[in-house]
Amino acid sequence: MAIIESMAELEAIYGPLGAVGEASTAKVADHVTPDYARFIAAAPFLALATAGPEGLDCSPRGDRPGFVRVADARTLLLPDRRGNNRVDSLRNIVRDGRVGLMFLIPGIGNALRINGRAHLETDAALLDSFAVDGKPPRTVTVVRVAEVYFQCARALIRSGLWKPESRVDPASLPTPGQILAGMSQGRVGGEDYDRNWAERARQTMW
Repeated sequence: MAIIESMAELEAIYGPLGAVGEASTAKVADHVTPDYARFIAAAPFLALATAGPEGLDCSPRGDRPGFVRVADARTLLLPDRRGNNRVDSLRNIVRDGRVGLMFLIPGIGNALRINGRAHLETDAALLDSFAVDGKPPRTVTVVRVAEVYFQCARALIRSGLWKPESRVDPASLPTPGQILAGMSQGRVGGEDYDRNWAERARQTMW
């Protein structure tokens, strides 16, 4: 096993930072440009990366396209919709504001990446402005943008993520109910969990 333990060893393989092509650096902005704002407005999904005392976390966030609001060129607003209530990401943000966001748009190969710092807001008027079906989020994550750029399409092309033939048959994988039942020795999960999931999700989507 040959472990890379220094920047010099890493750069011997990939080259120094200064050797990166102009296309890899010219795309980086310290604010949301009009072009990048169009990506954000079209995205129904992002992955939110945070850091805290217990380690790192990466959590999915999804909603109707445009659910992340561009308040201004350096500020994004992200409503916290209902989930499993672990609030791993929110706990991290309260203690360490560093965040990374990766936006994905179905059918589009390029991802949009944003790095910055975040805090949580509970202003009633702000929460109400994000209400869906009369249900506001409990918090809004305010992201102060430090870096914005698009990620080239190679990873999504290699993965075939958006190709219909790449879809996996759900029956080929364990269900959430099966996983829960196995890990809890049957205390939670099972067939009832899977059978009732769609209705639970419908009632608690917002």
